Amino acid sequence: MSQRVTLAFTGASGAPYGLRLMQCLLLADCEVFVILSKAAKVVIGMETELALPAGTGKTEAALREWADTDKGRLVVCGLEQWTAPVASGSGAPAAMVVCPCSTGTLSAIASGASDNLIERAADVAIKEGRKLILVPRETPFSAIHLENMLKLSRLGVTIMPAAPGFYHQPESVSDLVDFMVARLLDHLGIEQSLLKRWGE
Repeated sequence: MSQRVTLAFTGASGAPYGLRLMQCLLLADCEVFVILSKAAKVVIGMETELALPAGTGKTEAALREWADTDKGRLVVCGLEQWTAPVASGSGAPAAMVVCPCSTGTLSAIASGASDNLIERAADVAIKEGRKLILVPRETPFSAIHLENMLKLSRLGVTIMPAAPGFYHQPESVSDLVDFMVARLLDHLGIEQSLLKRWGE
């Protein structure tokens, strides 16, 4: 495996970003630990044609089928699975992405709440000095949101709002999704061919 990554989905709009990132990570032969909030499962059902079943095993199978690749390793962790590797500094991957990241989750991470596995895994990433990328998808941002982002940014967390560019002249929604996913892969240090680099 080239890299181990924790990928968390929350209830913010933007499920296609997280699903496409998961697919690209698997295609890059990564080991991906997926955590989904209850709201994330609802949003995925609203924004895509993917209906996730109950149970981590069935969810894992559904996500693997959606990704349409047998590369990499996919592990779905329960929201209260405190024995998961991502819950401990001695077992967690070197990088974590919350995509999309709700402002509620952003607030919980900023306060160190650790009330579920998403929050705990993020807390582990911060305390261990590992890469943590949050992809908030909200507009407009309130002063509370901005203060939480600033607090986390000062701790070394990368705040990457889902704000696709247009200089590459996108022709579809998929192109806009790939723009963001390409930037995320860049920050994870994973080779990507989704987007031409500036000046190429």
